Amino acid sequence: RSEVLAAEAVSCLNRAMATLRDIWEEIGIPEELRLERTEVVKKHIKSLLDMMVAEEESLKERLLKNIALCRKELDTLCRELQLDPFEAEEEGTILQMEKNLRTRLETLLKHKKDRKQELETLQEEDRDLCDILCTPLFQIDSNAVPSLEDLDRYRRHLASLTAEKEKRHKEFVSAKRQIILLMEELDHDPETSFELDVVYECEETFCLSTDNITALQTLLQQLQARRALNEAVCAELRARIAALWDRLQVPAEDRDAFA
Repeated sequence: RSEVLAAEAVSCLNRAMATLRDIWEEIGIPEELRLERTEVVKKHIKSLLDMMVAEEESLKERLLKNIALCRKELDTLCRELQLDPFEAEEEGTILQMEKNLRTRLETLLKHKKDRKQELETLQEEDRDLCDILCTPLFQIDSNAVPSLEDLDRYRRHLASLTAEKEKRHKEFVSAKRQIILLMEELDHDPETSFELDVVYECEETFCLSTDNITALQTLLQQLQARRALNEAVCAELRARIAALWDRLQVPAEDRDAFA
């Protein structure tokens, strides 16, 4: 197809030159001037063709530079994404090779962006969990592109933290309810800052650190021990009262009224 067009272009040029010669002959332009005019035509055509060739050569150079740049960026991306080096097919035209490399580059750039975005999301979730549980953050290089294994390990770590948070939250809610009931029974108002936090702080913001959970259980046990002690003292006093009732022969109706 291109050879046919090239032949047609040559034919058009020949017809144009023949037409010009006929016009010059009709006008009566001398042969010497005809040669000069033919030289001018040749220079115009050569200049146009040289410009077109230069433009196409420039396009070729740009494509080759793009190919080299894409190869370099692909090598870097493959290392960052921990993938095998990209092997481009050497067969085919320069245009096809440039297109294939550019398409692959766009795909890997999207993979890189997706991984970095997921890493940011996981780190934000990690910070929230660590604030509640008072645990250290997951160790991962924020500047590097995480591998798929890194992201999977991070997800499993956060799933474990989430389960631990739910477990500790249930322990806290259960212990808090028991503590509030015991304080009411013992007529005990919260005194320390920890007791105030347990009773009045929002359940969703209470720090569920291991130290706090341990302190929570300790507080609960102390209140239970106080109640048990009070119950023991009450039982002893009731027994002494009953013994005195027996010695004083207090009627049953008086005992029931007192009870």
